[in-house]
Amino acid sequence: MKNKKERLQLILSLVRKNSIGSQNELAQLLRENGCNVTQATLSRDLKSMKITKVATNDGGYMYIIPDNNKLQDSMLMSGRHSMTAHQQVGFISIDFSGNIAVIKTRNGYAAGLAYDIDMSHSPEVLGTIAGADTVFAILREDISHEEALRFFSRFIPINDLHL
Repeated sequence: MKNKKERLQLILSLVRKNSIGSQNELAQLLRENGCNVTQATLSRDLKSMKITKVATNDGGYMYIIPDNNKLQDSMLMSGRHSMTAHQQVGFISIDFSGNIAVIKTRNGYAAGLAYDIDMSHSPEVLGTIAGADTVFAILREDISHEEALRFFSRFIPINDLHL
């Protein structure tokens, strides 16, 4: 690799396109793409780009680029991407009051879930409001709770519920 700028671009590309759980995995992918880098340099690069590691539901980790998840956003908007229970690990429960779905999450997970729901631009949901551990999703008047549950199953593990 000729310079730091090219290396950083390659790291961004690899993190966007792959589920990478460790610096060792990332270093291996970099080597496969012609870029040999030390662990210390890789660590500094990740820090400078604000790339962080988040926990997954299966007990592992995955690097993400904060506030820059264009691939997932475009997939959510086009309806081609379905979140799985492994990706939305903070879900606790869902309940309804009229045309409002009340989704409880672990502390800190509500905003991300609300964002994913909003980015799907679904006809079932008019919009969301998120707190630290609760999402209020406003459903269209003609959407049944069963239809809403089918929609929300793209983002949360509805199949695990016994409603």
